[in-house]
Amino acid sequence: MRLISLILASCLSVQAWAESADYQPLTLERIVEDPSLSGKRPVRLQYSPDGSRITFLQGKENDRDQYDLWEYNIADKTKRMLVDSTSLFSGQENLSDEEKARRERMRVYGRGILEYKWSDDGKQLLFPINGDLFVYTLASGSSKQLTDTEAFETDSRFSPKGNYVSFIREQNLYTIDLETGEEKAITTDGGGVIKNGMAEFVAQEEMGRMTGYWWSPDEAHIAYTQVDETPVDLVTRNEIYADEVKLIDQRYPFAGTDNVELKLGIYSRNNEQTRWIDVSKGEEFYLARVMWMPNSREVTYQWQNRSQQHLQLRAVNVDNLAQRILVDETSSTWIDIHDSLRFLKDSDQFVWLSERNGYMHLYLYNNSGELVRQITSGNWEVGALAGIDESQGTIYFTGRYTDVLEQHLYRTSLNKNGPVLALTKAGKTHSINLASDQKTFIASASSYNSPTSVGLYDRTGELITWVEENAVKGDHPLAPYVAGLGTPEYGYIKADDGQPLQYRLLKPTNFDETKKYPVVVYTYGGPGVQVVQNGWSSRNLYLQYLAQQGYVVFSLDNRGSYHRGVKFKAPIYKNMGEPEVRDQVAGARFLKTLPYVNADKIAIYGHSYGGYMTMMSMFKAPNVFAAGVSGAPVSDWALYDTHYTERFMGDPRVDGDAYTASSVIPYAKNLKGELMIYHGMADDNVLFTHATKVFKELQDQGKTFSVMTYPGSKHSMRGKKVQLHLYRTITRHFDTHLKD
Repeated sequence: MRLISLILASCLSVQAWAESADYQPLTLERIVEDPSLSGKRPVRLQYSPDGSRITFLQGKENDRDQYDLWEYNIADKTKRMLVDSTSLFSGQENLSDEEKARRERMRVYGRGILEYKWSDDGKQLLFPINGDLFVYTLASGSSKQLTDTEAFETDSRFSPKGNYVSFIREQNLYTIDLETGEEKAITTDGGGVIKNGMAEFVAQEEMGRMTGYWWSPDEAHIAYTQVDETPVDLVTRNEIYADEVKLIDQRYPFAGTDNVELKLGIYSRNNEQTRWIDVSKGEEFYLARVMWMPNSREVTYQWQNRSQQHLQLRAVNVDNLAQRILVDETSSTWIDIHDSLRFLKDSDQFVWLSERNGYMHLYLYNNSGELVRQITSGNWEVGALAGIDESQGTIYFTGRYTDVLEQHLYRTSLNKNGPVLALTKAGKTHSINLASDQKTFIASASSYNSPTSVGLYDRTGELITWVEENAVKGDHPLAPYVAGLGTPEYGYIKADDGQPLQYRLLKPTNFDETKKYPVVVYTYGGPGVQVVQNGWSSRNLYLQYLAQQGYVVFSLDNRGSYHRGVKFKAPIYKNMGEPEVRDQVAGARFLKTLPYVNADKIAIYGHSYGGYMTMMSMFKAPNVFAAGVSGAPVSDWALYDTHYTERFMGDPRVDGDAYTASSVIPYAKNLKGELMIYHGMADDNVLFTHATKVFKELQDQGKTFSVMTYPGSKHSMRGKKVQLHLYRTITRHFDTHLKD
């Protein structure tokens, strides 16, 4: 009877809250339905080359996954749809396997217009749909289909002067002369294991390099890669769908195995010949980035050795292929690559980003490779170079100078010591698009409970106008729910060694300090990510939902997380799964000191690296976490790819003991809590093998656990039906094992 009374009291309490409040509680169905609770969020924001308009992609109100091309006219402050994607193609896209994989690695999802490129004269736009290319002319307001083939054209762009369109088709590089319509194959030997002008798997997935070709500014040359996948292990993996099983042959470079063979060539349009650059110098390497100098006489590339402890910026003379080293970086752990190289136009200098002094900062070099000065400094990190105004001697960059929880736009002097000035206001995290003349910038700003707004600002940071205010009021989709969103609390705890660790905590809705609440710890925990920050994510809504269901929701950035300097992230080197777990356990100890926390009902949950963290935490600290949800987890780093894994763990052929220690398998026998594992059955990033290996080990150890698999789903678990079912499944697991 007491149990029935408690259940009735709980139900009546929730009902009374819902009926008496002037807002609606979140539901899982509403979180995934249209219109999106995030409101109207423009993506792929760009300035037109003449700076007169801002273009962006936006999902339809009744279908967030169908994207159209929009524009905001700066002069008359009007916004309108520029191209309706359904006017070009309204059927079901028939994507090639290569394009499916490319989109997954770009984290591009949806239908319609998903990519677009401006011509440099600002008169035309180029975009691919369903494998063909379309050119939109602003003057006429009409679109022209540029290609119409059974093959799939990808990675398309205008040449720098707008005379050509280039693209990849069937693993070869092509150009189309826009005046004559003549199509030319720059390469013809692509196919099978040979890929011309294309980025290999690890370049796409781990380096963020999605292309394999680069025009010179004068259009006289094209630098491009030729990838030979022959050395890479050919694995046959299953992609399990609801009504079929596909056997996919994939060249997957497992840690400790061979990478592709890669060449970098320069194609000259005048003689239609390619000359190959000696990139390797007899050592295994990665080609991280390629960029032409403004004079078109030299092309630069970033060379990284296999251990990723050595990075060089090299310049190649187009005439004789002579090379020189401009920057030479070394590290005892690893070096992260970046996109913040910029060659100046009015002087023979360039700007470079480096963490050689323990934090990411900007440096000014002469084109001879001589260091001129360090531009920024201090115990804080630059995020990325945003732009340079050479005439004013001013440099713009994003970073966390004022608050590690928020990214802002700053400016400082390029050529001399000067103050660092914030151009965006505190209270939100910002991503930035700076105009080419540096007179204005677009800021996409959000906070934990405020979805992204997009504004146009002058160079001092004053708002000129909203591109999309996205204010949560009136008929905004989030408006009925916003009053019920909890305000996160931020703070620090001390790790075992005294290192401050930052956390974020959401208390349950209608919090009662006399009650004891269960806790869900949401984590990622791996390198390259910062979970504890003040920015909007659609995942926030699910965490808010859990708080409304009576959970304390907690996140802590452990060692290995980014934006806090080398000293903070370096402890995971050849030691994954050890310092991260210690820090998360310290977070759990802190939670147990809170009078409103049920110390016996603490769960942990994460996806990808967060899934790995869930298992490692439950296996290594079995008495700490009562339950856990592990999503698409890495279970054995020897099964993951070379570039990511060896960066942090070394080569398993040399550092085998470190790999054994970092695998979840040896610790599975310790499981005590209630573990659920979910995985997409067509995941080509963290292969389904990671999950099945854990299934078998736990079964052999006689451990009971729960499993949910998703036929046809990739690593990101996209799709409204999949997301809804996944949220329901996770919630049921927590409710079953954490609530009385």
